[in-house]
Amino acid sequence: MKVKIFDEEDEKDLENAINIFLEEFDKEIVDIKYQVSSSIFGEEQIYCFSAMIVYLK
Repeated sequence: MKVKIFDEEDEKDLENAINIFLEEFDKEIVDIKYQVSSSIFGEEQIYCFSAMIVYLK
């Protein structure tokens, strides 16, 4: 079993990165985990969109 981690600042960038990965992918996917986190830096709110794909080698 292996994992692939994606981490992007925008949900559309995360979607695009995962879609590109899946287009070139020919292995069996076991699970996909998705997470959103946010924080404050000064007066700016920062978001982080991430996903982990678990698959069989």
